[in-house]
Amino acid sequence: MEGVNWTSRKEFVLLGFSDYPKTEMLIFILCLIMYLVILMGNSIIIVLTILDCHLHTPMYFFLSNLSFLDICFTSFFVPKMLTNFLSESKTISFCGCMIQMYITLSMGATECVLLATMAYDRYVAICNPLRYPIIMNKRLCVQLVVTSWVIGFLDSAMETALIIGLPFCGKNIINHFACELLAILKLVCVDISLNEIILLIDSITFVFSPLLLIITSYIFILSAILRINSAEGRKKAFSTCSSHLTVVTVFYGTILFMYMKPRSKNSIADKFITLFYSLVTPMLNPIIYTLRNKEVNRAMRNVLKRLIFVRGL
Repeated sequence: MEGVNWTSRKEFVLLGFSDYPKTEMLIFILCLIMYLVILMGNSIIIVLTILDCHLHTPMYFFLSNLSFLDICFTSFFVPKMLTNFLSESKTISFCGCMIQMYITLSMGATECVLLATMAYDRYVAICNPLRYPIIMNKRLCVQLVVTSWVIGFLDSAMETALIIGLPFCGKNIINHFACELLAILKLVCVDISLNEIILLIDSITFVFSPLLLIITSYIFILSAILRINSAEGRKKAFSTCSSHLTVVTVFYGTILFMYMKPRSKNSIADKFITLFYSLVTPMLNPIIYTLRNKEVNRAMRNVLKRLIFVRGL
């Protein structure tokens, strides 16, 4: 079939869950609820880290950046997805699709690096507690966060450039609810072996390298925790890492399952997996970090008391 440059067609059609109209409405309601929880939960963490001086630490600085990242990540595709669920046309322009893919890929790469940065922060806090304030100073924290964002956007720019230059053929229908990389590649009508090799190398570099750093950090952390004499001390040390470790497990678990599993013709399963790591994971992050976190709960109570006091005046 002859290749067609989609820039001449101007738009894609996002199929989404239109083959299952009843299920689509249920998914719309669930996604809307999850998106509102993401906005509220992550916004609360950002506000608390700004207003409460006890949370002005490297750990919560990184956490607030993770919350901001999750808000940006979901906001670049969820509103369009929800609109398409209620629309009959379900179209997105070629430029809009490429921008959406670029932003979501960059946010995903940034989160990988940021989670590795947070693991390094926990490593320094537990393995070098006396030097922690000196090592994790404000300047280094800002540099690490900026580096995470820059790496994410540069990595996404390369991946997006590889896609834009490819010819597409057949119908301009993406069998997905968003401009997802693997779904777009299915429309390509030329041999993409070289592109797949480059994308594989890129994935190893920007997904597995941070994961390797995280695993290495936690090996040293576990070793340091086991050397602590008191059971209370071990429990306290582990509690400072448990939230981050849970987030890493959920995030990387779904990403690795999605991109490393054998190719399947069951596109509906791929869509639900994508929904999980793109909506459920950002929703769980603030819940995981606040559910058993005494500092965040205390900060929330303090802020609420201040608001009540101000209103009372």
